Amino acid sequence: MPPAGVPLDRIDAVIFDTDGVITDTARVHATAWKSVFDAFLRAHSAAFGEKFRPFDVRADYLRYVDGKPRLDGVRSFLTARGIELPPNEAPEVLRSIGLRKDALFRDQIKRYGVAAYPSTVRLISELRRHHVRTAAVSASRNCGEVLRRAGVAELFDTRVDGLDAARLGFPGKPHPGLFLEAARRLEVSPERAAVVEDAVAGVIAGRNGGFRLVIGVDRVGQAATLRESGADFVVADLAGLRLAATRRSPAARAARAARAAR
Repeated sequence: MPPAGVPLDRIDAVIFDTDGVITDTARVHATAWKSVFDAFLRAHSAAFGEKFRPFDVRADYLRYVDGKPRLDGVRSFLTARGIELPPNEAPEVLRSIGLRKDALFRDQIKRYGVAAYPSTVRLISELRRHHVRTAAVSASRNCGEVLRRAGVAELFDTRVDGLDAARLGFPGKPHPGLFLEAARRLEVSPERAAVVEDAVAGVIAGRNGGFRLVIGVDRVGQAATLRESGADFVVADLAGLRLAATRRSPAARAARAARAAR
């Protein structure tokens, strides 16, 4: 089977999710969540005399947390476990879990650094040679630091992250707000842009935003779920992606040149 293709005669921009697509940090997020949730679940189980059931890095993270803002992920997981917090305590408990997770994540990337996927870096460099604009998107407020530590921040024309979402009042994925804001900053319509995502919530967001192409990246064995959620096709790694119809129209080249001159 030939590799999946990006039709460059119909795509002027590609918007990349960060964790798990650009950088190998999805597993760091998942590990940090497990540490924090397991501590919470042990205490909750002891308090209510229930059997302790640990956070599952694959099933729970992928289903309830991956791709979502921190507090949305906490709410989603606790709801799935049937855990109801007292209304007067809920905001502080949710905030505390989120802050502990964020501290663990930041400690890990400071200690061990961040690696970008070489195949993703090669693809972005090739896209830019063909005058295709690029954006990095993430629900995380740590996106800027992650990209800088991976040495890839300069590869993107713009970045939209959790700090922007909070400032602009965007709901989390699967709402398409982050992707639509990236398209706006890139000065392209969603019909002329592609989204690359590894999270189910992100794939749904790309589809909800009306993007011409939604590409799923499956590094954990959820290809079928990504396709069912709206991915046009799924690759195990972006090395499996090719650029099709590489000759750009004169109008597209002129528009790119005009943007660069501003």
